[in-house]
Amino acid sequence: MQKDDLIQWFNESDEGLQSLDQSDESLSDLWKPEEAAEETAVGGDLGDVMLAAGSIDGEKLNNARSISSKTSGKSLVDIFYEMGVDEVKIQTAVASIRGLDFERITAAEIETKYLNRLSLEFCKSHNVMPIRTAGSRLILGMTYPDNLLIIDEVRHKLGVAIKPVVVCRNEIVAIIESLKEEEQVDVEVDDIIGDIEEDDVEVVESKEEDVDLEKMAGESPVIRFVNYLIFNAVKEGASDIHIEPQEKKLQVRYRIDGVLFEMMNPPHQMHAAIISRLKIMSNLDISERRLPQDGRIRAMVHGRKLDLRLSTLPTGQGEKAVLRILDSRSIKVPLEKLGMGEDSLLLWTHQISQPHGIILVTGPTGSGKTTTLYASLGQMDKVKLNISTVEDPIEYHLNGITQCQTHERIGMTFAAALRSLLRQDPDVVMVGEIRDSETAVIAIQASLTGHLVLSTLHTNDAPSSITRLINIGVEPFLIGASVNATLAQRLVRKICDHCKVIKPPHEELADHLAMHGIAMDQVYGGEGCEKCRNTGYAGRVGLYEMLILDDVLRDKITGNPSVTEFRRICVERGMITLREDGFRKVAAGLTTVDEVLRVTESTI
Repeated sequence: MQKDDLIQWFNESDEGLQSLDQSDESLSDLWKPEEAAEETAVGGDLGDVMLAAGSIDGEKLNNARSISSKTSGKSLVDIFYEMGVDEVKIQTAVASIRGLDFERITAAEIETKYLNRLSLEFCKSHNVMPIRTAGSRLILGMTYPDNLLIIDEVRHKLGVAIKPVVVCRNEIVAIIESLKEEEQVDVEVDDIIGDIEEDDVEVVESKEEDVDLEKMAGESPVIRFVNYLIFNAVKEGASDIHIEPQEKKLQVRYRIDGVLFEMMNPPHQMHAAIISRLKIMSNLDISERRLPQDGRIRAMVHGRKLDLRLSTLPTGQGEKAVLRILDSRSIKVPLEKLGMGEDSLLLWTHQISQPHGIILVTGPTGSGKTTTLYASLGQMDKVKLNISTVEDPIEYHLNGITQCQTHERIGMTFAAALRSLLRQDPDVVMVGEIRDSETAVIAIQASLTGHLVLSTLHTNDAPSSITRLINIGVEPFLIGASVNATLAQRLVRKICDHCKVIKPPHEELADHLAMHGIAMDQVYGGEGCEKCRNTGYAGRVGLYEMLILDDVLRDKITGNPSVTEFRRICVERGMITLREDGFRKVAAGLTTVDEVLRVTESTI
C-alpha cells in the first residue's frame, strides 16, 4: 500500500468511526470521556477519610486497624460495621474514595424487571440491587463496588452495561425482606381443612431442629393447615397464635399489634390433630394431655429462620395452645426508633453509659421490655465491653454478647447464673427478670462493685419498682445506693399512615384533651383501609415513664415510703407519667386518645 493510499484509508476510517459514534446512542453510552473523568477514584485510606469527616474517632479507628491486622480476610468496612458505626457514614466514605455516587434506596424505586431476572437470592448473597436504567445502562447498587467479578456476572446475566453506585447493605436486606413479605401464600383454607380427620396425623418422633414449612406443605391436610396458620400469621405481622377449643367449635386468633383478632373457626373435630402436630414439631409428649407443656419450634418461614415457642394448657374443653412467634427483625430496632421523646432518649442514653448501678425496665408481659433492653445493649461498644445476659429463655441471639439461659430443674437459677457471671469479668450484665430477693441482692452487690446491671420487673409504673424491691426483702438503703433509674413502658397502636385523617373528638374526651393542652382540631384517627385490615392502626409505638433517682428521692427511699406517697413525690419532681407521654403522642398525631386510655391508668 502506497503512502497516499494509507492516508486516504485512515481519513475514511476516522470519518466512519465518528459517524458510528453519532448514529448509535447505545454505543456512545458505553463510555464517554467526561464520565470517565468523573468516575476516576479519589483514592485515600477509608479510615483516614472517615476520621477527617468526623464519622469516627481516633480511638475507634486504631481499634479497627488493630483488629484488621490480626484478622485475615476481613476488611475495614466489615470491622466498622461490626463495631456499630453508622453504615451510611461508612458507605459515603467508600463512595468518595472510589469516585462513585452514594445513594439511599427503597423498594418503591427498584427495577423489578431486572431484579426478577437476577433473583432475590442472588442479590442477597452478593449484596447487589438493580435500581434503575439510565439510557442503555443499569444503575447497580453495590456494597462492595470493587468486586469486578460480580459486575461482570450481572452484565452477562442481564445483557446490559452496568454503572455501579454505592448503597447500604441493610437497605438491600430490607428491600428483599419487604418483597418477600408481599408474596401471597397460595393456599385456600377451605381446601386445606375439607378432608381433615384426626387420623390424618401419624405420631412419629421428630429429630429435626429446623422445620422447613415450605418443603413440608402438601404432605397431609393437617400438616398443611398448621403450616398455613404459621405462614399467614407471619404475613399478617402477628406475634402470637391462639388455638382455643370451645364446646362446639375451635377458635383461632392472632395477636396483631397487641390486640387479638379472630381469624377462623375450623371444624372442632380437628382440634386434637392440630395440637398433636404442634407437639410433634416441638418434640413434646403427645400422649400427655393433663399437664401443661412448653416447647420450641425452629422453622423456615418466608425464607428466614424463626423461633416459635409453644405453650399448651389443659382446659375444660381440651388443650389450648399458644404459639409465640419470635422474629429477630422485631428487636433490631435502634433506640431512637422506639418512640422516646428527645429528652427521655437523652436521659436514657446517659444512664446506659454509666459505669455502674442498676437500671430497671418495668411493665406487663408484652410491653416491649426485651426490645428496649436489646436496643440499649446494641448502643454499647461490644469491642471494649464484656456484655453478658441471663435470660429465661434466650428469645433472640445477639452477636458479640455472652447469653446464658437458666434451668430451674438443675439449679441454674437467675441467682446462680448471675453469681457465676460475676466471676467472668463482666462490664455490663443484663438479668432477664428479678423474681426474688436472692437475685435482687446479688444484682445490687454487682452494681455496688462496679458493674452496670440492667433488668426487668413486673410493676405497673416506675415508682412501684422501688417499693416492689422493698417488698421482696431488699433493704431500702441498698436500693437507694444502687438503683440509678427505672423506666416503665407500654405499647400503643400507631395510626395507619395510609388512612390518617383529622377527627374532632367527641364530648366525652374534650375535658381530657383540654387538660393536656391538645387543640380539638389536632386529634387524628384512622379511617380504616386494606393496609391496616380496616382497623385504622398499623404498627406500635412506646409510651415511657422515666424516673431518675436524685439525692432527694434516695433519701425518701430509705424511709420506706408507700407507693402512693413515693409516686406523688416523683411527679412533683418532674416525672412525666405514662398517660402524659401518651397524650403528647396524641398531639403529635402518632396514636389516638382511645389507645392511651386503654393502656394507661389515671394518675389524677
